[in-house]
Amino acid sequence: MSTCDVLIIGAGPAGLAAAIAAARAGLDYQLLEKGMLVNSLLHYPTNMVFFTTPELLEIGGLPFTSPYDKPTRHEALHYYRRVVDTFGLAITFDETVTAIRPGAAGAPLEVESRTAHGESRLRRARTVVAAIGAYDHPNRLGVPGEDLPHVSHYYTEAHVGFHRPVVVVGGKNSAAEAALELFRAGARVTLVHRGTELGASIKYWVRPDIENRIKAGSIAARFCAAVAEIRPRSVVVTVDGRREEIPAESVLLMTGYRPDLDLLSRAGVVIEGETVAPRHDPETFETNVPGLYVAGAVVAGAESGRIFIENGRFHGEKAVEAIAATLGK
Repeated sequence: MSTCDVLIIGAGPAGLAAAIAAARAGLDYQLLEKGMLVNSLLHYPTNMVFFTTPELLEIGGLPFTSPYDKPTRHEALHYYRRVVDTFGLAITFDETVTAIRPGAAGAPLEVESRTAHGESRLRRARTVVAAIGAYDHPNRLGVPGEDLPHVSHYYTEAHVGFHRPVVVVGGKNSAAEAALELFRAGARVTLVHRGTELGASIKYWVRPDIENRIKAGSIAARFCAAVAEIRPRSVVVTVDGRREEIPAESVLLMTGYRPDLDLLSRAGVVIEGETVAPRHDPETFETNVPGLYVAGAVVAGAESGRIFIENGRFHGEKAVEAIAATLGK
């Protein structure tokens, strides 16, 4: 069995940036992705607009051209496809890494994986970069009814809410934008948020829109409200100790996401306290397990929301720079 210099897990922007850096450094790399290219972006809201400029989404120095100040999800998907073709990146899709086993001192790491067809594979790599993201693992409320078929932790399209009562849970960008799109598509929207007011990080052009809709009563809002139960046609919330049942034929839980750190933990990576972030060197992104690096949203653990493409895209480059130096490339 051959041993590659670096095995990269995840074909999001951070993983792609790592692969480009590895190719440029003359490293023999492999890139595994459990789903499709930039899998998280694929599942973002259909009409999403980024809260950034095109050049801040660029990787590998390839220009991201757009006629808009803020690019759309559709443009981003097109751009990252172009990245792969431009740099000739080799990616294995539909293959999930199930285990990383560190070797003895100086020995390669072993990486176990399973394909979408149920085939098990074993690879060896001198180093591993885990750019596994966070979007696949939502923060759950842990309330009865959370797994009912009309409940989702993801929002994609507003049309399905036409003339239907919809409850959106959350108070940040994703909740505000979903509520606005649903309202404009003819849904009867109620926004439920545990805080006293909307989050401070809401996009500056979204905030007045959502606040005005709430003030006008076009979008109903329940602040200081906790979801107690989700029923087939309603959501039960508690506000100031009082229970209220809100009609809902669709429920969107926009409560954020966190990385699945079980893979790293089983490999021996220390998961830090309250942040549940993997222990790593902030300069090289190497974890406490020699040869195992992290990149992208997984770096921040439970605070993955502070890692965006704009800053996470550099993690893979720094990790590969350290790897190349270690391997004498």
